[in-house]
Amino acid sequence: MAYAQGFAQMRAASKANDWDLDLGAMATIWRGGCIIRAQFLNRIRDAYAEHGEVENLLMVPYFTEAVADAQDAWRRVVMTATEQGVAIPAFASSLSYYDGYRRERGPANLIQGLRDFFGAHTYRRVDAEGSFHTRWAQDGTEVRTDV
Repeated sequence: MAYAQGFAQMRAASKANDWDLDLGAMATIWRGGCIIRAQFLNRIRDAYAEHGEVENLLMVPYFTEAVADAQDAWRRVVMTATEQGVAIPAFASSLSYYDGYRRERGPANLIQGLRDFFGAHTYRRVDAEGSFHTRWAQDGTEVRTDV
């Protein structure tokens, strides 16, 4: 997951700054380095050679399947560590990245609801036009605020 995140960040920076990075070549360069040298980088190089300018390695079948196959165990590790009070920020954050990346729609509705509850900031719905506010402390009714 760290590789998927990192290569996606480099791809975005390359596009934003017109760097024209060759991500497959970068994986090869790192493979020959003194710190990373992971054979796994060959898979990344091959993915870029086969799939070209892929947005994220998670879109490549090999990586999609590998992560899907490992996610149950990954979730158990995060859950067990959390229950035992063991800090595993990289594991937990990467799992959140994965869950967020594979979702069609993120948790913005939760954030909007919290903002409305604490500050009457209103929210938008996906099933109706306009802005709304819920009278949380009164009767819980929802009212349109843009009419």
